[in-house]
Amino acid sequence: MKITAEHLARGAYVYVRQSTADQLVNNPESRRRQYSLAERARSLGWSDAIIKDDDLGRSGSGISRPGSEELLAAICEGRVGAVLAIEASRLARNGRDWHTLIEFCGLVGTLIIDEDGIYEPRHPNDRLLLGMNGTMSELELSILRARSIEALKQKARRGELFLAVAIGYVKSWPEQNRERP
Repeated sequence: MKITAEHLARGAYVYVRQSTADQLVNNPESRRRQYSLAERARSLGWSDAIIKDDDLGRSGSGISRPGSEELLAAICEGRVGAVLAIEASRLARNGRDWHTLIEFCGLVGTLIIDEDGIYEPRHPNDRLLLGMNGTMSELELSILRARSIEALKQKARRGELFLAVAIGYVKSWPEQNRERP
C-alpha cells in the first residue's frame, strides 16, 4: 500500500476551494463533498485531518490564495503526509504551479489523494498520471474559455450582447430597438 507509517505520522491536509461567491451560495454540495474528505483521511488511517478552506470564494486566477500558500509551506516543511482534494489538479491554478506542487510533494514524500486514487509523486507511473491530470485540466479550461469567448462574439454580432454600464452612464437603445428592456 502507498500509505506508510511515515505518511500517517504527518498531517493529512484537506484543501477545500470554490472559486466564486456565487459558487459558495449556489453549489453547497461541492463544498460538502470537499469537507467529507476529512472522513476519507480518517478511514485511510490518519487520526485527524487539517482543513484548509481559506481560499473559499477566491478565484484561481487571483493574486492571493493564502490557503494554497500555507499548504505549500507546510508541505515544504515536511508536516504533510497527504493532501486531499476532490480533484487533485484543482490544487493549483495553472500547469506551472501544478508541476511545482508535484515536485515538492515528491521531494518530501507527500501523497496526493483525490476521489480517483492515491498518488505517490515519487513513483514514475503516479507522477505521469498526475502530470496528465494537470495537463487535461488546463486543456479543459482553455477549451471552455475559448467557447465562452466565441459565444460572446456571436451575441455581439447579433446585437444581443449587453454588458453593465459604468456608474453615471445611462444605457440607451437604438431607435429600432426601443422596446427592449
